[in-house]
Amino acid sequence: MKELLRTNDPVVLSFLQTRLGQAGIEAVIFDTNASIVEGSIGVLPRRLMVIDDDYDQAVDIVAEAEREVE
Repeated sequence: MKELLRTNDPVVLSFLQTRLGQAGIEAVIFDTNASIVEGSIGVLPRRLMVIDDDYDQAVDIVAEAEREVE
């Protein structure tokens, strides 16, 4: 698996996971449990991961979503 994004923002993670899912790419959020253990103060970022074969397409989808938000 490859890391697409690392953030403390659960809204961004959810948004991108949904966008990737719409394109048929399964995205998995790593470090959720570690983030919960630290007390949800936002110190530990979570990682959005995809399988290696989907990585290039996922990067394009994330870039497109970032342009739309700006």
